[in-house]
Amino acid sequence: QVQLRESGPGLVNTSQTLSLACAVSGDSITLKWYYYSWLRQSPGKALEWMGAINYSGSTYYSPSLESRISISRDTSKNQITLQLTSVTPEDTAMYYCARDLGHGYPRIYEYGYWGQGTQVIVSP
Repeated sequence: QVQLRESGPGLVNTSQTLSLACAVSGDSITLKWYYYSWLRQSPGKALEWMGAINYSGSTYYSPSLESRISISRDTSKNQITLQLTSVTPEDTAMYYCARDLGHGYPRIYEYGYWGQGTQVIVSP
């Protein structure tokens, strides 16, 4: 059974860098052909795909966040990390990591497993 668990600071100040981790258990993050995505949902807004990293470490980012986002992995910890720089209160959201169904691009947005999410509040 694959499980994903997000963790992070909960509260960050404007202009700081947000760092979140997604610990994966049940499968190696290097297992072909899976993609791990970060998504977020702000109050009253639709779920937003932020970016992804795949089994080989290649990354893909939303154009709207590309200048501020970085997704990486630590294979020794079987963990995916998200960094978002220069945060503002607009980045306040519930952040999720998710794994796709392994069908490969372009079907990387079909998710089979989700974490429970971690709330992030950006204070002014």
